[in-house]
Amino acid sequence: MKYIHFIAMGGAIMHQLTLALHKKGYKVTGSDDEINDPARSNLAAAGLLPEKMGWFPEKITKDIDAIVLGMHARADNPELLKAQELGIPIYSFPEYVFEISKNKRRVVIAGSHGKTTITSMVMHILRHNNMKFDYLVGAKVAGFDESVHLSDAPLIILEGDEYPASVIEKRPKIFFYHPHITVISGIAWDHINVFPTYENYLSQFEEYLRGIEAGKVVFYNEEDEAVRKVIATSTFHLQAIPYHIPAYHYENGKAVLDTEDGPVTLSIFGRHNLLNLEAAIAVCTQLHVSRQKCLEAIQSFTGAARRLELLKEEEGLVVYRDFAHAPSKLKATLDAVREAYADKKLIACFELHTFSSLNEQFLSEYKHAMDSCDNAIVYFSHHALQLKGLPNLDKETVKRFFGREDLLVIDDKETLKTEIGELIAHATQPVCLLLMSSGTFDGIDWNTVSSQK
Repeated sequence: MKYIHFIAMGGAIMHQLTLALHKKGYKVTGSDDEINDPARSNLAAAGLLPEKMGWFPEKITKDIDAIVLGMHARADNPELLKAQELGIPIYSFPEYVFEISKNKRRVVIAGSHGKTTITSMVMHILRHNNMKFDYLVGAKVAGFDESVHLSDAPLIILEGDEYPASVIEKRPKIFFYHPHITVISGIAWDHINVFPTYENYLSQFEEYLRGIEAGKVVFYNEEDEAVRKVIATSTFHLQAIPYHIPAYHYENGKAVLDTEDGPVTLSIFGRHNLLNLEAAIAVCTQLHVSRQKCLEAIQSFTGAARRLELLKEEEGLVVYRDFAHAPSKLKATLDAVREAYADKKLIACFELHTFSSLNEQFLSEYKHAMDSCDNAIVYFSHHALQLKGLPNLDKETVKRFFGREDLLVIDDKETLKTEIGELIAHATQPVCLLLMSSGTFDGIDWNTVSSQK
């Protein structure tokens, strides 16, 4: 298949797959009703940006070998309907990724949290050891020019998402990758608009594991109760191998592994990231990289974009940004920063941005998730609620669900900037500001935050 048309091509991963196929010599076209940066600039630079935004069914012809359907396309999309009428093969994103990698050895990193970091760590270790591989990862990784890479390599590393594949294929993306090696990093209820109950969400991972070919390898986080439950019920036919937190300590704010060959100082920190590291090392040793070589490589790993990413450091102030949005991710990130910066005043700001986090039915899951910081702030915008078709939120209701009396709830970005500035200015000790969101805090430029009184 050499002529591929993308419907809803502007997504973060969709446009990266478009670019990857273009680099391989495929003829690719695509459409979307809105394309924003960085996808817009990336597609334009490659000469692939559509001349006009919108859907043009007249461009769907029998010359097209396959359609790749993005998650944001609706079932009544005119181009999709035309493709169905003409009988053109239609693939969801993961179905197509499998189609072009079915002759490769496939490693899939799955779980509710840690997927991007583990995938990035595996990529970093393999590249450090001069191994050839393809990859798909959900964030920008230092040292890699793109988040989807396709070549003739015999191996592909895939970040596996449990969200539905497309509007006409409702099963999770991970169901379609058919891995030789997989990881289950952790399980915590998320995406309530798709998985209405915890049991329903849990069952997706059970079904995923049961669908893997007998004898394949699954590495699992034995410190996660939900993961242990899923492994116990769904992996009788697999090689299930646990991993756990390694021995470590902190020196001057740096996490240091205590290994048989001596201390190994890392550029990452936090128990959750050390668990992620163990998962990545387990995968890489399965791919015939020694543990010693893994540890040599990982010392220079600084993390994926927006995963405990250091934004700013100056006298009296350090600022981190993290993608945390689910309750378990929020707590793990806060605990990690609290542990690493025990001597600093920790100000944590969390933006309610996802459908789940903005939904009053789900908010109770956040109870006590922000207890480990000195000052806790929750921010949400009414515009985000409108975009997701959700009713208005009451600030007192949000405060009650988080279970913290001194929680500051803010729904205006100018007020947010002012309040954080005041907290930093009046701090009597050095400050660590932790910003957590899958959004952008309505475009606030946090580089302007300063410790200057």
